[in-house]
Amino acid sequence: MDIEENKNTEEIIFSPRILELKNGYNFSRFSKDILAGLIVAIIAIPLSIALALSSGVGVKEGLFTAIIAGGVISLFGGTKFQIAGPTAAFATIVANIVTKEGMNALIISTLFAGLLMVIFGILRLGKFIKYMPEIVTLSFTLAIATSILFGELKNFFGLTYTETAIESIDKIKLFAQYISTINPYAFALSLVSLLIIVFWKKLPKISTFIPSTLIAIIISIIASIIINKTINAGTIKTIGDLYEIPHDLPTFVFPSFKSFNYLSIIKNGFMIAILASLESLLSAVVADKMGDDKHYSNTELIAQGLGNIASCLFGGIPATGAIARTASNIKAGSTSPVSGIFASIVIFLVLLFFGPYTAYIPLPCIAAILVSVAYNMSGWRNIRDLVKKSKNTKELVANYILLIIVFAITLLFNLIVAIALGCVIYAIFVKMKFITKKN
Repeated sequence: MDIEENKNTEEIIFSPRILELKNGYNFSRFSKDILAGLIVAIIAIPLSIALALSSGVGVKEGLFTAIIAGGVISLFGGTKFQIAGPTAAFATIVANIVTKEGMNALIISTLFAGLLMVIFGILRLGKFIKYMPEIVTLSFTLAIATSILFGELKNFFGLTYTETAIESIDKIKLFAQYISTINPYAFALSLVSLLIIVFWKKLPKISTFIPSTLIAIIISIIASIIINKTINAGTIKTIGDLYEIPHDLPTFVFPSFKSFNYLSIIKNGFMIAILASLESLLSAVVADKMGDDKHYSNTELIAQGLGNIASCLFGGIPATGAIARTASNIKAGSTSPVSGIFASIVIFLVLLFFGPYTAYIPLPCIAAILVSVAYNMSGWRNIRDLVKKSKNTKELVANYILLIIVFAITLLFNLIVAIALGCVIYAIFVKMKFITKKN
């Protein structure tokens, strides 16, 4: 660990970890970072595409986010290993903003959120992440995962309808209404893609270097081409059938401030800022444990803010630290933020030379990837373990009440309200000795 034992990392405001490269960085570490960055890029590309489509935007917005936000956050971040980009936590929020208010509103909201995160870091608010009750975090994360799952039912089963649903309840209603339009070929391809993703991961020596999502995409592309040629053209819908395929590079996008809803921008900005702060710092804590490190929480918040500002001004969407990609970065042998920067460069080169080929990726495969993401982020095992640790029936019931309340409000109403109300109820339960406060 490059940090002095007596250094209080919670008090550091801005000290990017890349500055520590002057202390003993050599070719051996550089080569490890390059390999880790390459592996992370291969993992991030299909996830960035899938998460962008789930967020109601196009392929290029997802890749731009991974390139711009990922590079900026690695360059200025307070962790050695954090990998940032579009994440599942933002999918429903972004989709709601884009659908109801448009892309310009998303840009302004993300810009405001980025400024808020920079302010959070300057005010040294990073240390307060440890006060967030675990049950509240697990509950809203489960709700977000459930929302993503509902949003992929149409493509996973290959249903045919033109109506657009924003709320989770409406998505379920449409699914029930049009279940008779199920496309057996699309459904079969979804299942095959999902099985590949699940079982390929059980080969750790191979899957570390060749991600399961990449294998699923390659096989599904081949299968869809065969099906569309032998059965009927258009039987399996692909990204190119519905979305604009990237053929341009990130360029500066200045939002219009002439006409927008100030209250909505403030609400959306706070929601993005709080969720991005929580997820990035939780990811940093995970990285600390895996990589034997200690992150600078305030520096990380500032970097996340700068990354989101850069992302929205260059055609991207909100970004934050991605736990799965960060863990993969560490497992691949990363030693510094160089791996994250190099991953962004690799994604840029892929966009530059291979961007148009994303048109051939089948939508059922994208749905399978997102179903897998939703399952992995649901945290049901953590919820099970937390509930099991309840000291008595009273604490068990209190945990379930909190879980249901935060889950329902996040899924049906508003994330910020869910977090605020969840924290208040948790404090009341602790005060009434229904729950034993964790040290």
